[in-house]
Amino acid sequence: MSRNLLPLTLTASFLAGAAIAEAPDVAVDIAPVHSLVARVMADVGQPSLIVAPGASPHEFNLRPSEAQALQDAALVVWIGPGLTPWLGASIETLAGGAEVITLSGLDGTTTLPTREGALFEAHDHDHGGHDHDHDHAEDHDEAHAEEHDHDHAEEHDHDHAEGHDHDHDEGHDHDSEEAHAHGGHDPHMWLSPENASAWLTAIADALSEADPDNAATYAANAAAGREELAALSREIEEGLAPVRGNNFIVFHDAYQYFEQSFGIPASGAISLSDATDPSPARIAEVQARVAELGVECVLSEPQFSPGVVAAVMDGTEARTGVLDPLGADLEPGPGLYPQVLRNLASALAECLDG
Repeated sequence: MSRNLLPLTLTASFLAGAAIAEAPDVAVDIAPVHSLVARVMADVGQPSLIVAPGASPHEFNLRPSEAQALQDAALVVWIGPGLTPWLGASIETLAGGAEVITLSGLDGTTTLPTREGALFEAHDHDHGGHDHDHDHAEDHDEAHAEEHDHDHAEEHDHDHAEGHDHDHDEGHDHDSEEAHAHGGHDPHMWLSPENASAWLTAIADALSEADPDNAATYAANAAAGREELAALSREIEEGLAPVRGNNFIVFHDAYQYFEQSFGIPASGAISLSDATDPSPARIAEVQARVAELGVECVLSEPQFSPGVVAAVMDGTEARTGVLDPLGADLEPGPGLYPQVLRNLASALAECLDG
């Protein structure tokens, strides 16, 4: 009997190890997307976050731990070069063998063109906040032509990294150059719960391909996540209903996906990008709109100086609030994404309701 003990022990250990399949290493660009990946990976593993909470995704220097996460990754999930123009080269260099999901290029992703002016006209919101059946491919064919033919087998070749390692310090002088730095479409597409729901499915599919042993768990987690987002959207709809139609200004034009999802359009933005300060002419233009429309609310973000908002509000009775599209003060994890949307809605409703 003793002769058979060692082989049996080794066999039992092998089978136990096979039953608990290790999750693939996954690296994710920003906290809201990381949250969605974490939701799909629940009870299996935890993804690594590349851009630290509170940091600007537009300009970021990788720390050694973040570079290591990319190097170890079997799967990389990112919005795309419109949001993190520096990351494409890092993926190519450090994660050359990884599968890459570029969310901005998925067929199920709705994209919107970048708004270049300080003031947003009513026709910017003709979709009424809920019509996502339009053929959004026209909005980003140009982006797809070079970088977003999202065949997973081709994605990790990182062809998109070439031509998108922007000289990001140039083009900060005026609005149109900032718009071109975003590649012609607004990169803040995670603020659409419809996009997030589509991404849950794509993330589960990619994880299942990399880790078939846990495919059922990934699929179940994604389905539960989609149900949670649908319930959250209904909650936000109800919460914003009393203030829909009121006028507000945002500091940074990052919210049009949220605006269109919930039919609550902003009247303008003080700054086009969080990578540059608004010009005096732009501030004056926004000040005039605040006075013209009797704007009730001017919304800032945690990282911005309150002095600019104070200048816009000077001489008005507008209230102020704070929006955080990245969840800078939230704990990274599966609960972050829904809390980001919930916080946006509550801050907006509170500011507009007075």
